Amino acid sequence: MRIVLAPMEGLADVHLRRLLTVQGGFDWVVSEFLRVVDRPYPDHVFHTLCPELMQGGRTAAGTPVRVQLLGNHLESMAINAQRAVALGSYGIDINFGCPSKTVNRSMGGAVLLKEPDTLYRVVSAVRAALPKTVVVSAKMRLGFDDTGLMLANAAAIEAAGADELTVHARTRLQGYAPPAHWHELGRIRAHIRIPLIANGDICSIDDYHRCVAAAGTVDVMLGRGAIKLPTLANQIRANQSTVMPWSTITAMLNSFWHEISQVLPPRDCVGRVKQWVNYLRQQHPEAEMLWRTIREEKNSHTMQALLAASIQ
Repeated sequence: MRIVLAPMEGLADVHLRRLLTVQGGFDWVVSEFLRVVDRPYPDHVFHTLCPELMQGGRTAAGTPVRVQLLGNHLESMAINAQRAVALGSYGIDINFGCPSKTVNRSMGGAVLLKEPDTLYRVVSAVRAALPKTVVVSAKMRLGFDDTGLMLANAAAIEAAGADELTVHARTRLQGYAPPAHWHELGRIRAHIRIPLIANGDICSIDDYHRCVAAAGTVDVMLGRGAIKLPTLANQIRANQSTVMPWSTITAMLNSFWHEISQVLPPRDCVGRVKQWVNYLRQQHPEAEMLWRTIREEKNSHTMQALLAASIQ
């Protein structure tokens, strides 16, 4: 069993990665994507994206971090993959799943699922640029508008030399709307030989077991499920549901506030905390009261005081 923390742009940044991996249970985490154009990036770009590279490529809890690249410029993808690994990245992940219209218009992310040959060329370029001992993985969706090229895309990624494949169990058209189509992952599992990591709507132990039964893999990537339930990875490993004390969660929220307030504008800090509490209330009844207290708040000083009061 392997459990991975998903990249979630604007949500699971270095600060939340630290807090979630401290809870334990994750084998590695994947960074937000670096959009690769037609040039190599200097070290500071990688360090801004993934500050863990400056501490041995691991979170404070010691969990390895894998840099994710997005793009279709073969030479630049290869060169930037080499730079990320040289800086300490735990392998390289390639993003073929981002549904953003802006990203897709620039021929990155899920739009490439229309072109299995392009997937093959991108993965091949990165694989050829790195030692065989360095893991190259890719993440895709079931397709762009439909699943017609799903198996061809998975086969192209495998044939190009990827070591692992993560699949979000929706098409780009389906976005994040429920349900996740885990049964489609079972078709991919039967079609490839490399490890398949299932992703999408795994928010509880029951979800995990239903996903495993449908997808035929015990390896999963947790995204919003881990945001809603910070101990989910450990619960899956232990196969036991446990209640995380609300006092522990409020302490995490306050730690999160303290970290982001050092680096983000006050308005952004307020928004980030609201975003997390909104997810937490889907699993923790106590979060509903806090949400009602802070949802209209815009002042950072008041927000800080409200969070501090929540742990008393």
